[in-house]
Amino acid sequence: MTPLHVAVLMGGWSAERAVSLMSGAGVADALESLGHRVTRIDMDRDVAPRLVEARPDIVFNALHGTPGEDGSVQGMLDLMGLRYTHSGLATSVIAIDKALTKQTLVPHGVPMPGGRIVRSAELFEDDPLQRPYVVKPVNEGSSVGVAIVTADGNYGRPIGRDVAGPWQDFDELLAEPFIRGRELTTAVLGDRALGVTELRPKSGFYDYDAKYTDGMTEHVFPAAIPDVITEACRSIALRAHRLLGCRGTSRSDFRWDDEQGVDGLFLLEVNTQPGMTPLSLVPEQARHLGISYPQLVQMIIDEAIA
Repeated sequence: MTPLHVAVLMGGWSAERAVSLMSGAGVADALESLGHRVTRIDMDRDVAPRLVEARPDIVFNALHGTPGEDGSVQGMLDLMGLRYTHSGLATSVIAIDKALTKQTLVPHGVPMPGGRIVRSAELFEDDPLQRPYVVKPVNEGSSVGVAIVTADGNYGRPIGRDVAGPWQDFDELLAEPFIRGRELTTAVLGDRALGVTELRPKSGFYDYDAKYTDGMTEHVFPAAIPDVITEACRSIALRAHRLLGCRGTSRSDFRWDDEQGVDGLFLLEVNTQPGMTPLSLVPEQARHLGISYPQLVQMIIDEAIA
């Protein structure tokens, strides 16, 4: 292995800044343990001149959310002629946008929930779908801003303007039917679907706090589900990874209505910049398959170079 100078981009100003800082710190430590030279960059508006000054061999993109996951940083790095990890510009633009992801994948037979984009103001007049339904930002990750509107009217009927929720932070939201059942996720590394983890939140649902607070969610790997569901998750995740043109690693999140068999399995989204924190699912699945954290980081670097 040839030692490289790697700039690790982390932090930024998205709602997922804290998670990105944890991901970046872990990646940087792993790279140094492998003998690479690392420049840590907490991304700000002056990121371009800082990269010019650093002159890295490659950039490890450990950013989550915008602008590190939506194509903005990818476009900048392309213009600068710098190699970088994870997905490129076009893939990032599509995958961060849940509506564009549906338009790309559903025509190829990938099962995803229905739904539509609504103006947040519409929710104060009437329900866009039959309750229960889910509303979420169109282009945020880590379950930021997700709300489940239930039949018992937990946000009011209609939703109250003064009730806390994503409608207060975003002008538009994606409304989808709520799928009862179980939360599953599958990581893809290179051209291999690693496995299926079931996520069992101790309370509520698998939201931002449940994802990143130790002890709030039980991770069951391999998931205790029928083989046919395991294979369906792995097949769909790998197909989505390829159709979107993902590079390095991605993570596909599913809901499975276990009363409906395979027909109850739906892909919710594809994450092109999955977390690399101690609680993150891609490192966890890799570890269960004998791939250490530093090995995982090196594999992502190797694919970016290739």
